[in-house]
Amino acid sequence: MSIRQRLYPESGQVAGLVEHCHHARFVFNIGLEQRSMWRRDKHLRGPLSVPRVNAASQMRELAQLRAGTDWLRAGSSSVQQAALRDLDRAFMNFFAGRAKYPRFKRRSDREGSFVVRDLSVRRLNRKWGEVAVPKIGRVRFRISREWAQITCASSARVTHKNGRWHVAFTIPAPARFEPGTGPAVGIDRGVANTLALSDGHMLQAPSLTKFEQARFLRLQQRLARQQKDSQRRGKTLEALVVLRGRLENRRADWVEQTTTALACTHSVVAVEDLRIRNMVRRPKPKPAPGNPGVFLPNGARAKAGLNRAILASVWGRFLIRLEHKMPEGTLLRVDPRNTSLTCAVCGHCAHGNRESQAVFQCQSCEYTAHADTNAALVILDRALNTTTAAGHAVPGRARPVTAGNANQLAA
Repeated sequence: MSIRQRLYPESGQVAGLVEHCHHARFVFNIGLEQRSMWRRDKHLRGPLSVPRVNAASQMRELAQLRAGTDWLRAGSSSVQQAALRDLDRAFMNFFAGRAKYPRFKRRSDREGSFVVRDLSVRRLNRKWGEVAVPKIGRVRFRISREWAQITCASSARVTHKNGRWHVAFTIPAPARFEPGTGPAVGIDRGVANTLALSDGHMLQAPSLTKFEQARFLRLQQRLARQQKDSQRRGKTLEALVVLRGRLENRRADWVEQTTTALACTHSVVAVEDLRIRNMVRRPKPKPAPGNPGVFLPNGARAKAGLNRAILASVWGRFLIRLEHKMPEGTLLRVDPRNTSLTCAVCGHCAHGNRESQAVFQCQSCEYTAHADTNAALVILDRALNTTTAAGHAVPGRARPVTAGNANQLAA
């Protein structure tokens, strides 16, 4: 696990930090290109004609490259070697199926990072500390965590994003929270209401204010008219970075506070086992029959708006942090099929049950409730009335909730 602290470099140290980011990005990209060329051409030259490219061979070649390149030699070898380790870890995650194929890092991304392996920290006072960065010296950072957590860190990563510098200390994973004593709760994740709890509470992820949204739109329109690499374009990008950073901080704070409150309050939390990556895929093109090269409308624009709303709701980050904090076996994932169409009282499932986005009225028993609250009750019922294994609810036919115990589940 990592804990992030805000870094406050002096004016003379910023150039050195930026140069470290450039070195790490360059070494990562050239190492990625070397591995891609080896994989791409090995069927032509034979797998045994050229030694396999791996982290060890690239470390040796990096030393030769530094000897012949003044720009790289002026930087830190530990920072550049750490970039190759990041590349090797990215390929390991790719082959294990945990991530996509590594991509090149662009300078135009206006963000970067590098690793500090030989970590040395020093405390100045109650609020400020210093971390030693190779070739730069000690850089001040703001202390917002317990100092004992920082001193037990094994390494750190310096990041530059949204115009701010941070240092993330790698620490051992903390212990999970103690099981809550409150009732079990079901959570329905949505777009209109980010989180709908089975007890009737609605939680909404924060966003930019109306004034900030209008300013963001104006800045984007201005950016589209400006020339690349111009000074005015750079100022517009800096203004956009401020708004993006503000939004990122609000969402991160909301996720942490919400997941902590749920983990400390409820003994069991049930959520839908959603495949978010599949939900935000773009729709497939619809070729016009008998007319090659012509495509029919496929709702791509409306789907793009829905995808943005799903990503803005931070469903994935919320579930990851909740899983980190909940004790083992208390976070249950259930089959999400037809949870919004099933009645929480009689179990009747039909498309006509949901009259609108917010209104649910069962056609069989005439039970009426908020649609999201009803879905959260169905999710909770599926979790409590199916056998569980390793924190996952096995999909199955859940016992219908009776009119007598519907209120008990909501409580």
